[in-house]
Amino acid sequence: MKFWKAAVTLALSISSFDTVHASTCKTSSQNDSTCAADLEVPPFVAPLLFAQGSQVIPVDSNVLANANDENTNTNNDKTPVMPITGCCSSKPIGEMPQMSTEQSLQILSDAKQGWNHGNGAWTQMTLAQRISAIQSFVSELQQSRDEIIHVLMYEIGKNYKDAASEFDRTIIFVEETIQTILSSPAFSSEFHNVPSTNVNVMIRRNAFGIILALGPYNYPLNETYATIIPALLMGNVVILKIPQIGGLAHLLTFQAFSRALPPNTINFISGSGRKTLPKLMESGDVDGLAFIGGTEAADKLIKGHPEPHRLKLFLQLEAKNMAIVLKDMLDEEQGSYPNQKMMGDIITGALSFNGQRCTALKIIFVPKGYGKKVAKALAKKVESLTIGMPWEIHESGAYSQITPLPNQKRVQYMQALVDDALSKGAIIANKNGGKVGVIDAKTEQDDESSPHDASTLMVPAILYNVTPDMKLYTEEQFGPLVPVVEYDSIDEVLAYGLYGNYGQQVSVFTNQASSEAVSIVDTFSAVYGKININSQCGRSPDSVPFTARRSSGMGIMSIEDALKEFSIPTVVSYKHEDTKSVIEGIRRESKFMKRL
Repeated sequence: MKFWKAAVTLALSISSFDTVHASTCKTSSQNDSTCAADLEVPPFVAPLLFAQGSQVIPVDSNVLANANDENTNTNNDKTPVMPITGCCSSKPIGEMPQMSTEQSLQILSDAKQGWNHGNGAWTQMTLAQRISAIQSFVSELQQSRDEIIHVLMYEIGKNYKDAASEFDRTIIFVEETIQTILSSPAFSSEFHNVPSTNVNVMIRRNAFGIILALGPYNYPLNETYATIIPALLMGNVVILKIPQIGGLAHLLTFQAFSRALPPNTINFISGSGRKTLPKLMESGDVDGLAFIGGTEAADKLIKGHPEPHRLKLFLQLEAKNMAIVLKDMLDEEQGSYPNQKMMGDIITGALSFNGQRCTALKIIFVPKGYGKKVAKALAKKVESLTIGMPWEIHESGAYSQITPLPNQKRVQYMQALVDDALSKGAIIANKNGGKVGVIDAKTEQDDESSPHDASTLMVPAILYNVTPDMKLYTEEQFGPLVPVVEYDSIDEVLAYGLYGNYGQQVSVFTNQASSEAVSIVDTFSAVYGKININSQCGRSPDSVPFTARRSSGMGIMSIEDALKEFSIPTVVSYKHEDTKSVIEGIRRESKFMKRL
């Protein structure tokens, strides 16, 4: 393989960054195994359907769908496909089947067969049997590790290290979920006597039905599996709606699911959500909704259910997480938590994976008179970040920290927010902030024939003089924009949190246990799911509850909490001691009561 150097030449004479292609990719979590794929070559994922709950069927890619045409016809039972270009390729890297309303209703029918009022094959397995099946699935999935990593890089712009981490963390999450079931009393089948009564009870959790799951594009594997794997282990049947962006990786999992799980245990729907999902919800046959995405889409789905009172919801939605910098951090250069450390943590929190995380820091509050100073300090941090394509290793030895956004739509939204802010008095603190670039690959090929495209590569923008009349003040940017807002008193910051729409996380930066710091913690303890002191917002570790309030979500995401979210306790009880022998006889034959 030829080594090559690429200069990322950003528009309007932006500085270039020398990089070298990684001929082999290594990750310590896989014992330094090398990537099977040549990361320089874009991948291609052929369109597939998962039919009758187990069959993997190729799709005729000659039938193309117009992504903007909601009335695309499917003739001769052929399923149209939509070409997926991704973030970094000049040509499609795959094709996504665009299923019809009728096809989605057939998927629902298959799922109903799988559930069979709680008496389907999967639900009626013992808990140990379901664990064994998921373990088999993991073994099958790991065979596609390199291919999935390759696709994640090209479709959503995740650098190699982060894409590999997402896959490996997903596997670890599944393994730790299984270990939790095996070790936690909440999932055992032992009887105990209720104090002050003569009642003996066994409390064990079990499924409640058909779960419709929708995962996000930014962590398409990890975030989705954090819901569907607990749901499956508890005995539910799952319909997974594959996202239009970030969905190609899911096509690569079909074979693993088909080999490990019984038919109709999991089904997949791809294509336009407006075509495929409303009729499913209107049927009333969906028992649970696991949704990670925007509030508007979630509301439409929920309202479509004829009996929303019995629709169990698990929602991870939008956020506008604050960083609140207290004055003591800016008056002193040193302290137990230095000023420069804070700046680094803010940038990491705001711009990891280009700020495309629900847990990203999305607005920075600083005391009056310090906006420009903080913005300039953050700008210096941004200028030290490596910018380039997801597979590139820079002279520093690091992969690109800022990579292309997944599509032009995201770029246009970022530009609209910047233009609005600048028109109302905001100032960009860093050189070339917000500029969008193109790639100039120094290879033997002509530029026109290059397989790569960096037209969605955006330099992060640090903006100060941001005010409440700007869209960036209230809207979740979900991208590489960092607004800095000045406050006169801490009451202004508290009001922003108290009266805003969201309630996921907040980060407080201080070196003193001041009355202001105490006020923030106490005031926000019933408003936000997590309060971070001198650290960025984040979801991990997976053993800690990940919660949100108001329009940021419903339900608790952690290993044990997710198992509980997708199950309901069932109680088996007896009073008289002479019934114990009957209970033991039932236990020997019962799949539900069988010990692990």
